[in-house]
Amino acid sequence: VASTNLRALTSWVGIARLAAVVLSCLAFSLVASTGRFGGPYGTWCMFSWCFCFAVTLLVLLLELLELYALLPLSWDDFTAAFSMLAALMVFTSSVVYPTTLISSPCSGSPCARQAVATAASCLCFLAYAVEVSLTRARPGDISSFLSTVPGLLKVFEAYVACLIFSLLDAYSREPGLMWCVAVYSLCFIFTLLIIIFTVGRCLTYIPCPLEKMLVGYNFVAMLMYLTATILWPLYSFRGQSRPDPCDPSCPWNKHLGITFLTIFNLIAYLVDLVYSTRMVFFRAP
Repeated sequence: VASTNLRALTSWVGIARLAAVVLSCLAFSLVASTGRFGGPYGTWCMFSWCFCFAVTLLVLLLELLELYALLPLSWDDFTAAFSMLAALMVFTSSVVYPTTLISSPCSGSPCARQAVATAASCLCFLAYAVEVSLTRARPGDISSFLSTVPGLLKVFEAYVACLIFSLLDAYSREPGLMWCVAVYSLCFIFTLLIIIFTVGRCLTYIPCPLEKMLVGYNFVAMLMYLTATILWPLYSFRGQSRPDPCDPSCPWNKHLGITFLTIFNLIAYLVDLVYSTRMVFFRAP
C-alpha cells in the first residue's frame, strides 16, 4: 500500500525539483508557442526540456508516494546521476537555443517569448545545480557512488562524449582521427557501463576489486584522451584555415568544438583520477 511522504515536496531537494519542473515546463511551452524550434539544435533543446520535465515529475511522484523502493535499482544513485545529467542538458540548451535560434535584430511577441524561455532555462539549470549540490555525498560517504565527485564526473564524461559524437562528421580519411573516435567510443562505453551497473546494483558481481579497477580505468582513459587532445587538432586543422563565412554547422567550427570538448573530458578524467585515488589509497582512518 502506497503512503504519502510530503517531505518529498517540502524539503530543499523537493523544492529544487519543483522549481525545475515549473521552469522546464515554462521553457518548452513558450518555445512551442513561437513555433521556432526547427532543425537539429531546436529539436535537441525541446527534447532536453521535455525529458527533464517528465523524469523530474516522475521522481517527485515516486518519492511522494514512496514507490521508489519497489524499483530494482539504487534510487540514490539514479537520482544523483539524473540531476547531474539534467543540469548538463539544460545548461547546453540554455546556451545553444539563444545562440542558434534567436535571430538578430529581434523584436515582437515571439522574440519576447524566446527571451523569457531562455531565462527560464537558465533558472532551471540553477535549480538542477542546487539539487546536485544538496544531494552530493559528503567527504568520506561512499554509500551512493554516483553522488560522490567521481560518480558525478562519470556522468559528465559520458555526456561530453555524447556531445562529441553529435559533432563528428568526416573522420575516416585520417588514421589519427580514427584513433580519436576510437578513444571517444571506448571511454564512453566503459563509463556508461559503470553508470548502468551502479544504478542497477550489479557492481558486486564484478570479480575484481572494483575501486582499484576504477582507478586503473581512469588512468588509462586519461592517457587515451591525452593522445586525442594532441591528435584531433593536429589532423583536423592541418593545412586548413577557417572559411568565411562559417556558420555553426560549418565543419571547421564542429572540429573546433570537438577540440575543446576533448580538453574538457581530459581535465574531467584527470580530476576523476585524483579523487578516485584519494578515496581508495588515502582514506581517513
